[in-house]
Amino acid sequence: MPSASVKILLTGLPGCGKTTAVMKIIDTLGCEKVAGFYTREIRQDNIRKGFCWKRLDGADGTLAHVDIKSRFKVGKYGVDVAGFEESVVPILDVERVAAELFIIDEIGKMECLSGKFVAAVRRLFASEKSVLATVAQKGAGLISEVKNYPNTEIFNLTRAGRDKTIAEILQILSFLKRAS
Repeated sequence: MPSASVKILLTGLPGCGKTTAVMKIIDTLGCEKVAGFYTREIRQDNIRKGFCWKRLDGADGTLAHVDIKSRFKVGKYGVDVAGFEESVVPILDVERVAAELFIIDEIGKMECLSGKFVAAVRRLFASEKSVLATVAQKGAGLISEVKNYPNTEIFNLTRAGRDKTIAEILQILSFLKRAS
């Protein structure tokens, strides 16, 4: 299914391996012009304390933590919206970043506290750029909105079906492979 651009959403229960799947897809695809970020848990003594972000160019920072004092909260976590907007949102700028594929891991409650993030994601989904994003299974606002964008394919990831789903997504994105 060669195309000029595709929009792919990966959803599933927490812990099903969405981030791992996205990283495998990026590594296998070998596309040179990729921009975006992924998130990981911050654990201390096997207890989740927060979440960090890491851009694909290597820059990283804290998205949310139990020790962050912020007016923005999701559960027990204070969210560093200003830091996220300063460091992550600019790499999602469809007009300034020369990427063939944008990676967004994830479109979730914490990230959506940023109006600048919401606007950047909307611009990406309305653009001719390809997007591979993870999205929360449940949620209002942008979380439900992106699932209804035209020409967006949604995959529900499960541990049992992970390899099959990764193969299907790689097939769709195969037009982005590095020229041999």
